[in-house]
Amino acid sequence: MANLILLLQEYGVLIVFGVVLIEQLGLPIPAFPILIVAGAMSVDGDTHWPVVLAVAIVACLISDYFWFRAGRYYGKRILKLLCKISLSPDYCVSQTEDNFNRWGPKALIVAKFIPGFNTIAPPLAGAMGTSNSTFLGFSVLGGLVWSGTGIAIGAFFHTSVDQVLDILSTMGTTALIVLGVLLLLFVSFKYVERKRFHQSVDIERISIDDLKQLLEQGTEPVLVDARSVTAQMLDPAVPGALLFNGGDPTADIIALDKGRHIIVYCSCPNDVTAAHVAKGLIGHGYHRARPLHGGLEAWNAAFGNRDTLPEDNTASA
Repeated sequence: MANLILLLQEYGVLIVFGVVLIEQLGLPIPAFPILIVAGAMSVDGDTHWPVVLAVAIVACLISDYFWFRAGRYYGKRILKLLCKISLSPDYCVSQTEDNFNRWGPKALIVAKFIPGFNTIAPPLAGAMGTSNSTFLGFSVLGGLVWSGTGIAIGAFFHTSVDQVLDILSTMGTTALIVLGVLLLLFVSFKYVERKRFHQSVDIERISIDDLKQLLEQGTEPVLVDARSVTAQMLDPAVPGALLFNGGDPTADIIALDKGRHIIVYCSCPNDVTAAHVAKGLIGHGYHRARPLHGGLEAWNAAFGNRDTLPEDNTASA
């Protein structure tokens, strides 16, 4: 462990850059503790805090701009990819879309302090058409606030941090094992959290082929758009679909026959928002409510952009 302390003293700046970059790209490696340690070591002159701050901001900017350009080019698809590879629950997209729309690029200033939002905000800014100059300005400011806070905390509590480092240095290999176990526990916690979230949206979905059969049989199912307002701005709703913007069922939905087929769709990974809404509707007595597997993307692939629902099966109450 003493060798690790020496590495932090000699290569602390490079370590900060690498860990911050990896975390900001979306991997579950906590970088904030490294910033705190670097801040504490700067008090004793083992690192130079302006250099640490600069490289941390650069690492944030590289990651942010990469995801920003990906969001600009791929739109909502990159958000789905992020939630598929992330260990954070999939609601990270649906919970942050409207918040970002409400606050705009200014949300980037605090995004890095919010788990899930820190990775989603840059591509969301790109998908929503934020200009390059505006994004870069708020991204740098956000990186400055986040990195500076970590370094400042380390400098303020440098005595306590130094004591922890001294204890770790006397533990030898045991300290590395402890740190490895803590990291493993962190990743395991995120995995269990994601798995529990998937179980909470475990509900039978309807395939696009089954939906086609309902339409061909003249069943006239009601389509409900469960996406956020921001997502509805990025992609138009299915013609005739009822809009569900969170909260309790709208008056249009309440007026429906509870024996009616209700198909709920969204555009988030694993149809999680649609599954939540469908579960809520079932709880209100609409026992034939089901989420559409594949969501809006599956609908568009099957039916394309139409002015009306196939065979004029509009979602009438």
